[in-house]
This record gives sequence, structure tokens and C-alpha cells, in this order.
Amino acid sequence: MAHKLPALLLAACAILLALDAPLVAGDPDMLQDFCVADYKSLEGPLRVNGFPCKPEVNVTADDFFFGGLANAADVYSGNPTGSAVTAADVEVLPGLNTLGVSMARVDYAPWGGLSPPHVHPRATEILVVVEGALEVGFVTAANRLFGRTLSRGEAFVFPRGLVHFQRSVGGAAAVAISAFDSQLPGTQEAAAALFGASPAVPTEVLAKAFQVDGGVVESIKAKFPPK
Repeated sequence: MAHKLPALLLAACAILLALDAPLVAGDPDMLQDFCVADYKSLEGPLRVNGFPCKPEVNVTADDFFFGGLANAADVYSGNPTGSAVTAADVEVLPGLNTLGVSMARVDYAPWGGLSPPHVHPRATEILVVVEGALEVGFVTAANRLFGRTLSRGEAFVFPRGLVHFQRSVGGAAAVAISAFDSQLPGTQEAAAALFGASPAVPTEVLAKAFQVDGGVVESIKAKFPPK
């Protein structure tokens, strides 16, 4: 029995770690009713994972309000992909600080308006189509594509950290609303990350990875100037 005790302890620790994994993976839990983000604190030397709390006496109802999701974004002017995102995250809605949720509106031009392949490193996304139709999909770590076409009122889930995309179908503009389990999910577009990084990813690395000539890589890089 004495020899079995270390194994039992290891198993118990493994179970506890597995049960605690969702808490570790998501945004930290709040410790009070709310913690409205104090943007002015960023002007000082203090840096935290998120935002410090605004003094409660200075909090107003406006800290919990954002009207931007009602407005359609321009998907035509200087927009090569034909889509535009309006985020409702902690950077524009301070009342979201520590609450672990956010939303976004995405507008798509007709005939193939595209949210290019991208990932959200800190959140799972659930998307619902409000207008039009979308072709959507995500790719697993085993390079398997899960996708389908969504009509108005239908929803699809994109697991945290997996590459995914959305594209409008047909001659009508499309609108979708997404929800995330993070106050700031982050977005990293695959093409921009590889071809528009600063400093640049070496051309030789990309040429070998994509099995193309270096001239092809340089041509693509020219389309993604570093921000």
C-alpha cells in the first residue's frame, strides 16, 4: 500500500490540475462587483495584466455603455478584403475590465467579403449571422477543416487559438455578431503576421516554408507593409 501512495498522490494532483485548467486558461476571475478600466493609469509607471480599477466614486453608467455595434463599418474604401470589424472590448468599453467577455460586429461586402484566416490567442469565439450568409471554417492542429455555410440566425463556434475565417456568400452584404470569453481576445491574421512582421520574417524562412521562390515572397511582402 505504501508503494501505491505516491502514484495516488500524482493521480490526484493531475486531476486537480485538469479541473483547474479552464480557470488558468481564461481571464482571471473578478474579486469585486466591477473594476472599470482606468485608462489614465497607463500614463504612469504602473503596468498590470489588464487595467487598474477606476475609483468607484468616479464610475458612471457610461462606463458600461458602447453604441458602436449599431453602426455599419465601411467595407469598400481602401479595403482589399471587403470586411471590417467593430470591436466592443475593454479598450473601448471600460466596464468590461475583469469581466472576461467582449463582442464584435463584422461587416462583409457582397460577393466574397472576407475575414482572412486569423486566430484569437486568448478566446473562443461564437459567431451568429445577423444579415446575409457566410461561409465559415476553422482548421485543427491536425490540419482538418471544419466548415459550413451559415444563414441568418445561425451560429458557429471557433475554438480558442485555431486558425479560422469567414467569407460572405452571394450578392447581399453580410453582418455577424461575435462573442468572446475574454475582455481582450486579440486578433492575429496569418498573412499579416508572416509577411508584414516588423522586423521582417527572413525571406529565406518563408520561401522554404511555402516551397516557393524568394521573389514570390518579396512580392507578397510588398502587399503587407509593417504597421
